[in-house]
Amino acid sequence: MGIKVLQPGMLATIQDLGRYGLQKFGVIVGGAMDSISLRIANLLVGNSEGEGALEVTLYGTTLLFESDELIAITGGNLQPSIDGIQVPMWRPLLIRKGSVLKFNAAISGCRAYVSFGGGIQVPKVMSSKSTYLRAGIGGFQGRKLQKNDVFECEKRTELGEDLFNQLQEETTNLPWSVYYPSFVTFKKTQTIRIIRGSEYQHFNEENFKKFFSTPYTITTHADRMGYRLEGEAIQLKEPFELLSEGVTFGTIQMPSNGQPIILMADRQTTGGYPKIGQVISADLPSLAQMQANDRVYFKEVTLEEAQCALIHQDKELNELAFGLRLKRLQQM
Repeated sequence: MGIKVLQPGMLATIQDLGRYGLQKFGVIVGGAMDSISLRIANLLVGNSEGEGALEVTLYGTTLLFESDELIAITGGNLQPSIDGIQVPMWRPLLIRKGSVLKFNAAISGCRAYVSFGGGIQVPKVMSSKSTYLRAGIGGFQGRKLQKNDVFECEKRTELGEDLFNQLQEETTNLPWSVYYPSFVTFKKTQTIRIIRGSEYQHFNEENFKKFFSTPYTITTHADRMGYRLEGEAIQLKEPFELLSEGVTFGTIQMPSNGQPIILMADRQTTGGYPKIGQVISADLPSLAQMQANDRVYFKEVTLEEAQCALIHQDKELNELAFGLRLKRLQQM
């Protein structure tokens, strides 16, 4: 008994917060593109924040539930429905045995996250359930989900079991949900904050002013590894040699054509292109929800401002976790 994949959709993979401490061996971090939506989805079903969940991209993923399960759906609005009836997001849901969950076309954002009470039952590879497609490791047999795959859930936590039992007794969905705009934005035009990259000073100053005043369009060459952008070309003052250096989620590289590339969750461990900037950690979830033809404006902030934004985001997430625990205690 478990969850059967009727249709995999465009791309559905199992992701958690990634595998850390292995980049020196050439193993990428990977993990969820929108880590905030994944963390909230897990909190809603009583899991630890970093538990593995399903990352659904854009449209089409369809699942048959062969047992009653506790789930939550967060992230982009892919119009999820149960047996053809639209279901609410950002709150716990009880899915009955025999029901079919389907994701339709995205109307905001591009990635939805489905958490399951207890988590998805797959082995950890190097301490993570995240799927790294290019290496074929982690997740469900190291690959994206395919038609007729069946996966099972781990045993629910005590909090998850309490919530499951409460929903068994309810005749309607819970009357509350998470106010997600405090954590992630789903607009098609967004201002993304960055700090200066290590080769910032090597770029042409006149062209560089346009980098912060004109929009860049996300091209169709955008996936879990990186987003190629198109807009005002930015050139170096003069050519120079650069050895490969470490890169991370949100590093903005500038190849010779002057069109930026933003490295995403499945980025390589090192890169040789000049680095013009670094997207701040607090804005990565919103960036990860953007899709082809969406527009990005860049805004420079200081390192201190970037740190304050991340601290504020983590504080709000901690307050949410505390509030959810308190709400469950009040309802017991």
